[in-house]
Amino acid sequence: MRNVCLVGVGYWGKHLCRNLSEIGCLHSIVDTDKKIVSQVKKKYSLNTSYPNIEEAILDKEIDAFVISAPPKFHYQIATKALTARKHVLIEKPFTLSSKDASKLANLAKKNKLTLMAGFTFLYNEAVRKIKEFIESGELGEVFYIFTQRLNFGIVRSDVDVNWNLAPHDISIILYLFDQMPTEIRTQGISQLKKGVLDIAFTSLKFKKNLTAYIHSSWINPTKTRGATIVGTRKMLVYDDTSLDSKIKIYDRGFGKKGKNSLNFEDFIQFQLLNKEGNVFTPEINFEEPLRIECEHFIDCINEKENCLSNPKKAIQVLKILEAMDKSASKNGTPVKLR
Repeated sequence: MRNVCLVGVGYWGKHLCRNLSEIGCLHSIVDTDKKIVSQVKKKYSLNTSYPNIEEAILDKEIDAFVISAPPKFHYQIATKALTARKHVLIEKPFTLSSKDASKLANLAKKNKLTLMAGFTFLYNEAVRKIKEFIESGELGEVFYIFTQRLNFGIVRSDVDVNWNLAPHDISIILYLFDQMPTEIRTQGISQLKKGVLDIAFTSLKFKKNLTAYIHSSWINPTKTRGATIVGTRKMLVYDDTSLDSKIKIYDRGFGKKGKNSLNFEDFIQFQLLNKEGNVFTPEINFEEPLRIECEHFIDCINEKENCLSNPKKAIQVLKILEAMDKSASKNGTPVKLR
């Protein structure tokens, strides 16, 4: 087992703290809030804490750092940790630029260290199940995926709604379809603070006529975490907020008289047929994704394996976020990606 130091015990850091403690690798924490530090040390019988990263990296007992500090500090903290030859896990957003992420990736490679991005939904058993259904051909050829990540708060001022919420959905989409988009278009609205998007709508075009749509908002009356995937044979609805039916597969699709594909020119000659069948809810052995993520981080360190959420994937997500920023700044003008 490795000794891990958690940097930042805020909203998400508290969940990381619990999981790291329960799997037996939480060694120490870094936080400037003395009240929080006192509470955490008492709750988890923790003896060691540090007020800053500079003091923590001098502790030779620490093998790795998990960074859950404000995003603007991610690059700085990770650079110091990697330079001190410590393994690093960074929660989303990985950094605030793809260039900084590339620098971290190169530094980790140079020092032969594990560097991992905290894309929690890649460790979600429901999302992994969806990938199985797509790759098996159960849904047929996928037309589009539409994701929604909506909530009433938490409103941020350091990053906008895209950088706060969309990394989850971007990482899911890239994981499911294993390709980068060729074109991105984003439109957003700043209602609460000028220049900070509160609501955003993004479309991502991929090869083979696949399209993804992302709706993000932190001023929505209800909490929504899910996706709809429409294929030629079946359709799938994913609801992450559901406790007992996270995935529903609808035996609904479109066929055609006399043909098996949808490539037709004359609607009269090739009449579309709709199909409506049963709704299937697959059984999912669901475990807390964050726990699986933390365990995977430790396994990657011990076994010297390439992480599922590796720096390459983090850089891809950041390049998409940067393209979304560029498109939104031009009122939805399409941005091409190489």
